[in-house]
Amino acid sequence: MYIVQIASECAPVIKAGGLGDVVYGLSRELEIRGNCVEIILPKYDCMRYDHIWGLHEAYQELWVPWYGAAIHCSVYCGWVHGRVCFFIEPHSQDNFFDRGCYYGCDDDNMRFAFFNKAALEFLLQSNKRPDIIHCHDWQTGLVPVMLFEIYKYHGMENQRVCYTIHNFKHQGIAGVDTLWATGLNQEAYYFDYDRLRDNFNPFALNYMKGGIVYSNAVTTVSPHHAWEAHYTEVGCGLSHTLHLHQDKFRGLLNGIDYDFWNPEVDRYIPHHYTPDTLDIKAKNKQALRERLLLRETDKPIVAYIGRLDTQKGVHLVHHAIYYALEKGAQFVLLGSATESRINAHFWHEKSFLNENPDCHLELGFNEELSHLIYAGSDMMVVPSNYEPCGLTQMISLKYGTVPIVRSVGGLVNTIFDRDYDENTPPEKRNGYMFHHTDFHALESAMDRAIGLWYNSPKAFRQLALQGMEYDYSWNNPGGNYLAIYDCIRAT
Repeated sequence: MYIVQIASECAPVIKAGGLGDVVYGLSRELEIRGNCVEIILPKYDCMRYDHIWGLHEAYQELWVPWYGAAIHCSVYCGWVHGRVCFFIEPHSQDNFFDRGCYYGCDDDNMRFAFFNKAALEFLLQSNKRPDIIHCHDWQTGLVPVMLFEIYKYHGMENQRVCYTIHNFKHQGIAGVDTLWATGLNQEAYYFDYDRLRDNFNPFALNYMKGGIVYSNAVTTVSPHHAWEAHYTEVGCGLSHTLHLHQDKFRGLLNGIDYDFWNPEVDRYIPHHYTPDTLDIKAKNKQALRERLLLRETDKPIVAYIGRLDTQKGVHLVHHAIYYALEKGAQFVLLGSATESRINAHFWHEKSFLNENPDCHLELGFNEELSHLIYAGSDMMVVPSNYEPCGLTQMISLKYGTVPIVRSVGGLVNTIFDRDYDENTPPEKRNGYMFHHTDFHALESAMDRAIGLWYNSPKAFRQLALQGMEYDYSWNNPGGNYLAIYDCIRAT
């Protein structure tokens, strides 16, 4: 099968979050299964060019219709750790992707509307006719719209679109200018409620809604998050649209790359280990303490790795630090804040706890250090307010680090409470879960985990081993996506 992924990110060359990991990991898995996969991306000035091999100009004269005229683009081709990627560079005074950032500009909606148009124009002019076009998040929501309304009349009537939503919070809200810029034009037609009109603002277009309405299949990144988006406020206003298109909507759990996240081969940790040699994990714990200047003591290490923002339950992250210390554990945090207020708060906490030999707060992100924290910690706290899929808990399991999570999104599909999950046999349970967003709920789960570490070390070790047995690689999601591709090709 010939598959083209159109996305705004692909790790490690362009990565702002989990989207980049998914685009790369899924593409790799699909190729392993014998498919031809190509990825189309914007050519940002700030992407990691050191992760691209053989970058060369592959298509020089791409003219993209825009506002009744055309913008000249060059298309570059290179290999990102084995994946074939095409990078679109517009030669325009708008400097769409020469901003020193991936997102966060006032005209993001127009920047990515142009990218959608340019990606389709590249497929058309280069005579590429993939079986499947797989788009991701609001940044590519207009691809299925323009494919159906424009490009199918120019020889692209057989292409089918799978549209994956990674985060419902950001939907791509725009005005009528998008229609005139892209050549869609017909205001009354597209401002119809059943097409692109935002569900709550009659004067706005919604890119993500367009992606849902026009694509052949819609997925999100875990089964439980699909249910949440359909039936709760997690859908951020799109629940009714999902209900109307429920026959083509489902949740598929993301995977992780075990060539990269694996204590047996991890190049960032000093001591490799397997389930059969789990005792070696203690050496990584010692190395983590030496790295972060924590005292050597007979205590468990509780960790948090991730963004510090409202989505991640930042108030519970803060509480977890002090509760862990109170219960006789050490605490390690690695994360960066997305808001100045939260950033200032955690820098204050860092200065307050700086002399505490049982705590270290690392504000920022360090890929190498994150691997050592996974390998050296005993428990990982994931107290998210919402979590579409979550990679932290899946990585933790692989490293024998017991997750303590809140029962939302993909956390529900991957973590099964040791004490209370009646639907899972005891020998298959792999962590701890709490349900509410108050301090007492978090404390209950942490208390059970830390208590087991102190009172029953053998049982805690067995729980860690049970977590290591789970396979959250791309193997199962890859097969599920291929089944979806086969289904929509037949329509």
